[in-house]
Amino acid sequence: MAGSPYRAALTAPGAVGPALFSALGRLPVAMYGLAVLLYVQGVTGSFAAAGLVSAGALVGVAIGSVAQGRIVDRLGPTRPLLVVAVLFAAAVATLIGTVEAHAPLAAVVAAAGVVGVVQPALPGASRALWGRLVPAGPLRDAAYNYEAISMEVFFILGPALAALLVAAPWPGTGLLVAGVATVAGTVGFALTGAARGTARESVDRGLGLLGAFSPGVRTVAVAGLGFGLVVGGVEVGVPAVAADAGSRVLGGVLISAWSVVSVLAGLVYAARPWPRPLHLRLPVLLGAFGVLVAAMAATGTGSLVALTVVMMVAGVVITPQVTAHSLALELAAPAGTATEAFGWVITAVTLGVAVGQSVGGWAVEAAGAPAAFLAGGLAGVVLAGVLWLRRGTLAPAA
Repeated sequence: MAGSPYRAALTAPGAVGPALFSALGRLPVAMYGLAVLLYVQGVTGSFAAAGLVSAGALVGVAIGSVAQGRIVDRLGPTRPLLVVAVLFAAAVATLIGTVEAHAPLAAVVAAAGVVGVVQPALPGASRALWGRLVPAGPLRDAAYNYEAISMEVFFILGPALAALLVAAPWPGTGLLVAGVATVAGTVGFALTGAARGTARESVDRGLGLLGAFSPGVRTVAVAGLGFGLVVGGVEVGVPAVAADAGSRVLGGVLISAWSVVSVLAGLVYAARPWPRPLHLRLPVLLGAFGVLVAAMAATGTGSLVALTVVMMVAGVVITPQVTAHSLALELAAPAGTATEAFGWVITAVTLGVAVGQSVGGWAVEAAGAPAAFLAGGLAGVVLAGVLWLRRGTLAPAA
């Protein structure tokens, strides 16, 4: 039965607790950018200022994920995750305080950056733990595929939930919900028997300052950067279109529908992936994603039906991209650097989303909502070209 490897992996000895707690803690990973953006925009009335604050949070994640990943690889997940969970709770409270006090924009951006730096590196720790819970082969492949698909679901459902929570009486509800879920999931994961029993990784000390950032990992990071740029443009453009239509909640509905199409298409694609070689799959999928999102700009703001149709078509290539990133990373990461290598890819994705949201915010105010789709889509096409030039770094492994 097709689902048996997934069930066997998720019910392996010691796997149930980490799987449940990591799901709770990882769901908000992609909520923060949009939750902060909508919170600040709701208080200040400016998409440009909100985009900068959201970008500050995501840049912080980009800085913190690699550093945390390197520490987790060397010390195990329990102590580092418990420490950053406490720091993260304090940082979220500080950010809310600066926004409510109408502090200067620079102070709010700085507070958001700190939130990002101490956001727990739970995705990388969760993915690395599977390498110790299940043996190599079909079970581990199923576990990694589960991680890739679930992260894709979280990256789409998280912003959708943030957009839906904007309808709550207090605009910071999305940020607060995300913070509570992250702390609860991180602490629960860190205290599971599997996490506490994890031994230190045997890491090659000759890797240098960049650690796991090998040529192959750099190529996967470029793919993640392009993916983030495109998604960032959509995450700003869709709420802006919804606001123009008179319903901010509509943005959450559209992104939720995007997620459903993405997951269903990803499951179908997994049975017959194309192109087969990973070094070709990465540029082709990113290029298609960029073109389709850029095409969303052609629908303008007058036809929500046309926008929805093109958006759903673009969603078809989301899950295949995230799965390809995970598979390529498994081949490219140096031994003993699983968490850090994943941190580099998370860094690239979050940087891409940060830049995409920031540029998208300015584009919306300068030229209207469709400009955000065009900017994000064209950026994805350009980086797909870069991936094509770098395809040789993954070709031997593929």
